[in-house]
Amino acid sequence: MSIAQDRPGEQATGQTTATTGTGATRGGPYQAVSAGTGTEQAAGGLAGRRRWEFLYFAVRNKKLMVATAIEFLFVVLAIFGPLIAPYDPNKFVAAANLHPSLHHLMGTTYFGQDVASQLLYGLRDSYLVGFLGALFASLVGMTIGFTAGYRGGLLDEALQLVTNIVVMIPSLVLLIVIASYLKTRGVLFEGVFIGVTTWPWVARAVRAQTFTLRERDFVDLARLSGKRATSIVVKDIAPNMASYLFLVLILLFGSSILLAANFDFLGLGPTNTISLGTMMNQAMLWSALNLRVWWWFIPPGVVITIIVAALLVANVGLDEIFNPKLRET
Repeated sequence: MSIAQDRPGEQATGQTTATTGTGATRGGPYQAVSAGTGTEQAAGGLAGRRRWEFLYFAVRNKKLMVATAIEFLFVVLAIFGPLIAPYDPNKFVAAANLHPSLHHLMGTTYFGQDVASQLLYGLRDSYLVGFLGALFASLVGMTIGFTAGYRGGLLDEALQLVTNIVVMIPSLVLLIVIASYLKTRGVLFEGVFIGVTTWPWVARAVRAQTFTLRERDFVDLARLSGKRATSIVVKDIAPNMASYLFLVLILLFGSSILLAANFDFLGLGPTNTISLGTMMNQAMLWSALNLRVWWWFIPPGVVITIIVAALLVANVGLDEIFNPKLRET
């Protein structure tokens, strides 16, 4: 009896062991796949939570919301303005110096041109110059800043020397000299000129941030893994300062629009287009202030002020969102 009783027990134990072993064998790969999938899901969930967290604080930030709404309105007018402009901005459509009315919402110029139509066309060119200036300045400044900050040594010193030389060159005097040799100047020329002369502060700021990040552990691990320097800068260093770079782009955009308005007001801007600064230049040349034709020079000046101020307010709002210590709870 004891032997007969022991055998079923042994068989049961053997079956249990076999079942357990099979389960462990089958469970291993499934558990590994499940663990890998869980890690990816956790990473995706973390990114999703960060995205929702950013949107949550962005919607609650009144500065950012108001500034974004204003900029969105002006961007829409800049894109579709020429399509809804009532008149050709260069044609004489009415009597000179007409006060604002239902037929001419912002009056007419000394030459009988519709001021509202000029404003709608000028918005597009002003935004285009600001975009081109910010684009070229960011490309040159970030390239030099990342290279100097990551490489260091003699290359850093050489790039810093170039940066200091560009800083010392007076952009206004340089533009006057170049303009004296050019018969015509376009929006592209002005945007590239602004970008080429405003990149040094971007390069210095990016270089300083790169100096602090290149000594971090994740950069050392990237070097040990065999990554190239370009890949480390683009995939490891730049993403860790993405919020800072975004704020730099906004500041560049606003400063480019303001610089373009200054150059246009002095008569150094595009010769074949209408911009907000060009409108103010024409009003000054034809004594709009003395003739009390306020509707000719006040609207473009107010619009430039609102655009640049909204960009600065948006920059402050984004800084409060990116920096947890400044967030409004």
